[in-house]
This record gives sequence, C-alpha cells and structure tokens, in this order.
Amino acid sequence: MNQRTKSALAVALVVVVVAAGAYEVLASQSPSNPCAGLSTTPSNATLSNVNAAGATPPLSRGPPRVGVPALALPHSDIVTGTIDVVAAENFWGSLISQLGGNRTAVTSILTDPNADPHEYEAGSSTAVAITNAQYIVVNGVGYDDWALSLIAADGKGSGQLVLNVGDLNGVRVTGGIVSGNPHQWYNPVYVNATVAAMYTNLTYLQPSSTAYFQANYAALNVSLAQLYGQATEIRDQFAGAVVASTESIFVYLANFTHLDLISPPAFMEAIAEGNDPPAQSVIQFQCQLESGQVRVLVYNEQTVTPIATNMKAIAASHNVTIVGVTETIQPPGVSFQTWMLGEYLQLQNALNAYALGH
Repeated sequence: MNQRTKSALAVALVVVVVAAGAYEVLASQSPSNPCAGLSTTPSNATLSNVNAAGATPPLSRGPPRVGVPALALPHSDIVTGTIDVVAAENFWGSLISQLGGNRTAVTSILTDPNADPHEYEAGSSTAVAITNAQYIVVNGVGYDDWALSLIAADGKGSGQLVLNVGDLNGVRVTGGIVSGNPHQWYNPVYVNATVAAMYTNLTYLQPSSTAYFQANYAALNVSLAQLYGQATEIRDQFAGAVVASTESIFVYLANFTHLDLISPPAFMEAIAEGNDPPAQSVIQFQCQLESGQVRVLVYNEQTVTPIATNMKAIAASHNVTIVGVTETIQPPGVSFQTWMLGEYLQLQNALNAYALGH
C-alpha cells in the first residue's frame, strides 16, 4: 500500500468517527428524546400561599378567647336552642359536628367522594339550607363560590355568622384568579386554626354552652394531635423522599412531612382548576415519572382527567406506587380524623414498600 492510499484511508476514518459523534449529539437533541435537557431532579415545588408547616402544628393549651367571632359577619342574636349549621364541605362539617355535639344540627353540602367538588352546582335544597342556617362554614379560595353567592343572595345579612376558612388562614383569590392553594384541610396548621375559630364562634352563638363546647374542643385537640403525630412519623422516616402528585391537593401535606414533591407546579395547578396544563409541564412530568427517582405518585380520585389518568398509567409502568386521595371524606360516614389517618397510612405504607424494595 503506497503513502497516498494510506493517507486517504486515514482521512476516511477520521470522517467516519466525526460523523458518528455528530449523529450521537443530534440524536440526543432530537424530538424523539423529549426528556433531553429537562431536569428530572427534585425541585422543591411549591405553590403560592403554601404554608410549609415544617414543625408539629401548635395545638392550643387552653380554649381561645370567647366572645369574638372569627372573620364572620356581624351577629346580634343569641341562639337558645340547637344551632343550625351548614358546612359547604363535609370535612369542615365533621369537625364542627365534633365540636358542637348535640347543641348543633350540621348539614354538609359536598359529601359525594365520587364527584368532583369543583363542578358542584347548588340546587334549591342547598339554597334553603343556607337561608335557614345560623352558622355557615365555607372553605373559600374559589373552592365554593356557589355558597358565597347563596349567602349574599339570601338577604339575611346580620342574622348569620359565617366563617370563611380561606380568609381566616390568609389564603385568598386575587382578581378572580385562584392564587392560593384551596385544599386547606390537608394543612395541619390551617386545620388547627380553623377548629379554634369554630370553637370561638360556637361559644359566641351560645355562651350558655361554653363549658360543653370547651370539653369537646379539648377532646378534638387530643384526637388531632394523635392524627398529626402520624404525619410527623412520616416526616421523621421519609423526609427528603422524592414524590409526585397529579395536582395541588398534596402540596400542603408534602411540605408538612418534608417529602420532596417534584411535580411541575403549573401542571398541578392546572389539573386542580380543571384546565389543560401547559405542554412543557406535561413533558417534564412524564420525564420525571420515567426517571426512576419518584417513589410515590399521589393521585386525586375526584378530579379524573385524561392527562392525569395517563400520568397514572406512566407511573405504574415505571414501578411508581400509586396512592389515591380524595377531596371529601371517604367513606362519607366516618370522621375527619379516620379518613385522614387512612390516607396517611396508605402514604406511609407506600414509602415503606419502596424502602424495603431497595
């Protein structure tokens, strides 16, 4: 082989090597690999107005101050008989029932665990219940605007006491846009603040039953402390574990337990509000679920959409454990604490199973 032939072969070999390298670079950037360049590492995702609530929630050492309604409409009449109460949602209804006992008659409006609360439309029976109520508890933050509209329309004004949980906790809607996370019942700190406000309101409505309400309040505090002790146990065992959620319902609890929720906030917010999430957030979420880093996917069983269902299927196909949660109490007849404890235990068992498997 002469020198010219050897030189030609060497050049050809260099060209092949360079071309192969260029192909590899292009392939990694091509649309066939949508995860290229996307971060699938933990991002400590949060939503606006989210209380991280890292510590065990403070429980009142004694009853709150009596006689001052908490964020309520003015009220002038003392209730001598049973207090008629309407709770827009049954999780708040369960708590007020435990506080009020036989001094209250509580009607909860949203109770169906198979229905999407965001799509509820109030009928005439709901309007009558709200009109007749002496005390009303609403979640606020755009979650139950139908209730606020009925309260404004009934014309009773000073004849009713109204507790807006969102206003109480400083989680609000600004300019008609939901800028805060409305799922306040998943935040232990917000639940404790709401229970204290309920107690204050009941004693304001019926001062003669203060001792009775105080005893119920103390018992409820003990029960909630036990419940949130379970959440603290999850935090102590699994702080930093990477998890995902199809919507914002899980953000408060993830923050409280120090789990690393990596789902794109834009995706979670959109699904929670019944909107299509941005395309980029869909791709990023899928890549996260396929990355092998996510231990658990929390799935809201009451806001079922094609995109959320598809994410659930992707997670299952990549050995991510699915944990279902609901927005209202499931089953409807149990207490707030029983329902929430069941969800805590499902989450803890899923995290345990992952740890044992690795």
